[in-house]
Amino acid sequence: MKPVREGSPWRGLWVVVAKEMADHLTSVRMGILETIILLTAAGTMYFALQSLPSSAEQFLFLRLFTTAPADSPLPAFVGFLGFLVPLVAIALGFDAVNGEFNRRTLSRVLAQPIYRDALLLGKFLGGLFTLTLVLTAIWLMIVGLGLFRLGVPPTGEEVARGLLFLVATIAYGGVWLGIALVCSIRFRQPATAALAAIAVWLFFTVFWGMLIGLISQGLARGAFNQIQLELALARLSPNTLYAEAILAFLNPAVRAFGPLLPIQLIQLQWAVPTPLPLSQSLMLVWPQLTGLIAGTILLFAVSYVLFQRQEIRA
Repeated sequence: MKPVREGSPWRGLWVVVAKEMADHLTSVRMGILETIILLTAAGTMYFALQSLPSSAEQFLFLRLFTTAPADSPLPAFVGFLGFLVPLVAIALGFDAVNGEFNRRTLSRVLAQPIYRDALLLGKFLGGLFTLTLVLTAIWLMIVGLGLFRLGVPPTGEEVARGLLFLVATIAYGGVWLGIALVCSIRFRQPATAALAAIAVWLFFTVFWGMLIGLISQGLARGAFNQIQLELALARLSPNTLYAEAILAFLNPAVRAFGPLLPIQLIQLQWAVPTPLPLSQSLMLVWPQLTGLIAGTILLFAVSYVLFQRQEIRA
């Protein structure tokens, strides 16, 4: 007869989360990454504040995240986030499970009243909460610098758009944390898992855009159908979903993505150039934001199945 498991399968979950967050925040690896992100944020904010006017303008605080002067050696802050967030997420998760295997501590941990379910979810939430803490601190630093330099408080809509931008960034990091966790379970060596996760990131960052053009040319007939297919394939990448989400949140003038019909172009030309309300911007990028969150959940489900099927011996 199989032994009956007593108690909740999530017993010890928050103990694992607290331990993982403490390990991440006190590690040398995370300290180096945090320093790089802080220096990057400070550099981009310095050049952005130099180019912003001191007078009050509409959505001035949102321009802190997207402004990059022509003579600046650094891109806008959102450009750096698209590059740094995946690397930080991969660094948080590539050795989450295989590191325990190599240290021969996994069987000892599971010998305690902690189930596999709580252990894996605790490791994932520990990495996600650490990433959330770092990104929130940077977001607050940027808002504080903006208040100090501009001298005007942000409006309620600017704060809401900034918070939604932060949520989209956390969801984007959650996708790459899920990829790193899957690689950590699939490969026993941390170096192999890290290389596999970075290879996936390079594929979507560099090579996926090239393959999209080749696939659409071979399958689609007509220029409009080809553009639609390219857009659909591009949205399989978390980079594209994140780029479209932050574009709509930080730029209220954005009203649509992808190709437009001639009648739609005429309507936009005759329309009064007014910013899009926050509710409409949220409706515009709701599929992208949902896709990032769904991708995070799906990748954790894959890692959960892989981890449950692994044999763990003392």
